[in-house]
Amino acid sequence: MIDKIKELIAEAEAFKAQSKEEVEAFRIKYLGKKGLLNDYFAEFKNVANEQKKEFGQTINQLKKTAEDKVNALKEELESKEEVKGIYGDLSRPGEPIELGARHPISIVKNQIIDIFSRIGFNVSEGPEIEDDWHNFTALNLPEYHPARDMQDTFFIQTDPDILLRTHTSSVQVRYMENNKPPIRTISPGRVFRNEAISARSHCFFHQVEGLYIDKDVSFADLKQTLQYFTTELFGKSKIRLRPSYFPFTEPSAEVDVYWGLETETDYKMTKGTGWLEIMGCGMVDPNVLENCGIDSKEYSGFAFGMGIDRIALLLHQISDIRLLSENDVRFLEQFKSAL
Repeated sequence: MIDKIKELIAEAEAFKAQSKEEVEAFRIKYLGKKGLLNDYFAEFKNVANEQKKEFGQTINQLKKTAEDKVNALKEELESKEEVKGIYGDLSRPGEPIELGARHPISIVKNQIIDIFSRIGFNVSEGPEIEDDWHNFTALNLPEYHPARDMQDTFFIQTDPDILLRTHTSSVQVRYMENNKPPIRTISPGRVFRNEAISARSHCFFHQVEGLYIDKDVSFADLKQTLQYFTTELFGKSKIRLRPSYFPFTEPSAEVDVYWGLETETDYKMTKGTGWLEIMGCGMVDPNVLENCGIDSKEYSGFAFGMGIDRIALLLHQISDIRLLSENDVRFLEQFKSAL
C-alpha cells in the first residue's frame, strides 16, 4: 500500500493543467471529502503497528505534494489570465493619458501677447537679477531720488548695485540700448518687491510692459492702443485714464476698466466701485530716451505696464492671489479646459 501511495505522489508531482476546471478536479480527487487521502487516512487503523510510522509519513507527503501542486497551478493560471487581459485584446481602448494644465498666469500672459502681436508688438525678455542702472538710473531715477521709495526693493546683500528687478521696464531699457527706432515691444516677466503677502498682494508677481518709440507718437496713439487691448481681452471697452506720476513717463496716467459688480469677487477686487485699476501708462520721458541713446528731439513714444496676476484673478474669478503660487494640484486642474 505504501508503494501505491508513492506512485500517487509521483503522479501528483507530474500533473499539469490547462484550466481551472482541471485543477479543481485534481483537488477533489486527492483532497476532497471523498478523495484518496481520506481513504488512506481511514485505512491507517488497519495498518500493522511496525508500518504505521512510515505509512503516516507517506500519507502526509502525498497531502503536501497535492496541496502545493494545486496552489502552484492556480497561481500560474491566474498569472496567464492577467497577462492576457492586459495585452491579449488589441481592441481595448488605450490607457488614458493624464493631461496637464496651463497655469492661469501663463494663460493670461499668452492672451496678452497674442493681442499685442496682432498690432505689431514683438516680445523681449531680460534678466530677473538686474543692476541699478537698468532698473533705476536709466529710467530717470538717479541715486537718492525720492521716487525710489515707491518700490521696496530686494537688494543682493553682497553687492548693493545688484537687485531683483522691481519691474520689467529694465528690459525696455536693454532693448532700447540695442535696437534703433521704430521700436514696438512688450516685456512679460516676473518681478519682485518687498511687500507684505496678503490675498491682494505678494512679494513676487508678473508684469507685461509695453513700449512704442517712433516719430510723432502721441498720447492719442497710446489711448487707442489701450482701448483696443481692453476690448480684446475683457470684452469691455469702457476705460478711464486718471492723471498719475511715474518718473519715467510724462505725462502719466492710471488706466481703469469698468468691470461691473456682478459677483462677490467683483466687489472685493474693485472695492465696490466696479472700476478696476489694471495698468499705468504715459509718454516716455525724454531723459529716458537720451539715457538709452535715442534722440528725444526726433523720436517720442509711450509705455505702459500691467500686472498679469490681477488680470488673472479677475478673468478667472480667483479671490486670493496666494493661490497662484501655492502649486495646489486641485486648484491647477480647474484650468485644463483653458487655452
